[in-house]
Amino acid sequence: MILSRGGFRQTLFAAIALLAGVASAPAGAAGPAPVEPIEISARPITEFRIGRADRQFGPLEFVGGLEMTSKSRDLGALSAFRFLKAGSDFIGVADTGYWFFGTVARDADRRPVAIQNFRMQQMVDQGGQPIDEKWEVDAEGLAVKDGIATVGFERNHRVSQFRIDPTNMKAPYRQLDFQVPARELRQNRGFETVAHANANGQHEGGLVVVSEKSLDKAGNIYAAIIEGPRKGVFTVKRNDDFDITDGAFLPDGDLLLLERSFTMAGGLKMRLRRIHGESVEKGAVADGPVLLDADMGYQIDNMEGLDVWTRDDGALMVSLISDDNHSILQRNLYLEFVLHQD
Repeated sequence: MILSRGGFRQTLFAAIALLAGVASAPAGAAGPAPVEPIEISARPITEFRIGRADRQFGPLEFVGGLEMTSKSRDLGALSAFRFLKAGSDFIGVADTGYWFFGTVARDADRRPVAIQNFRMQQMVDQGGQPIDEKWEVDAEGLAVKDGIATVGFERNHRVSQFRIDPTNMKAPYRQLDFQVPARELRQNRGFETVAHANANGQHEGGLVVVSEKSLDKAGNIYAAIIEGPRKGVFTVKRNDDFDITDGAFLPDGDLLLLERSFTMAGGLKMRLRRIHGESVEKGAVADGPVLLDADMGYQIDNMEGLDVWTRDDGALMVSLISDDNHSILQRNLYLEFVLHQD
């Protein structure tokens, strides 16, 4: 395939986005892990489709976004986040073994304009010492409830729980049974989605985990309900060569999944898929419609993190972040949409 200079750069850009396994990690700290304040410069993104003023993309309405940069080498590899306060204060994990916290600042029209009070802290072991081995702290998925952060790790596959303290995150206090046989989890394709089901639904708020690309014999993606009265393994239908990078439950019980694809012909893509809530069930193959498809003609990067929240005017919101893999060819993005239910 003959590529123009721009096409070659785009393909290289996309390929690097999938090389999280070889991304360089920030320098480790000596002694107990400090909380590092990081100043974020945020460039507003006003158009989702590059060069077009469209705001409506199927049921999703683009609100705005930010491209985040910093002089700190630790900023990057942002793989999952959840809001602690709807649309404002957040917690997240980086796949280089860092926690991050911050606040989304907004203008009078509720559009995101800045990231404030951002700070990072390296994950620590039971002795309180920073963990420098990436394979031990490849954090990919995150759920938050009642002051507890539940994190999905790959390579050394596990689902761990931590007490949330933005001033001093400690080692996990509990490891959960993730139901999926460990032999079925691929090294760099583990649990990218960790989400609490709806409190009033069939899983009574229990945790659900979905792997990125650990496939069963039928080519579907391993997942499991790991808490609640109906625990068990299920799979998610895989199609069009998309892998799963995050997910969150919607108020009606459906599961919104963020997915990513890379091919030499098509480059890097992302999409949002709405999984029917009733198909999230032990032994089932879960599936549902695609709500949004975007390629490099849109303001995307290596989209890894997703959260769903309700704005103060009642709008159902979807927020996304990207993982730049600490590459100069990639970007740390924050994107925000209204999900219309009509």
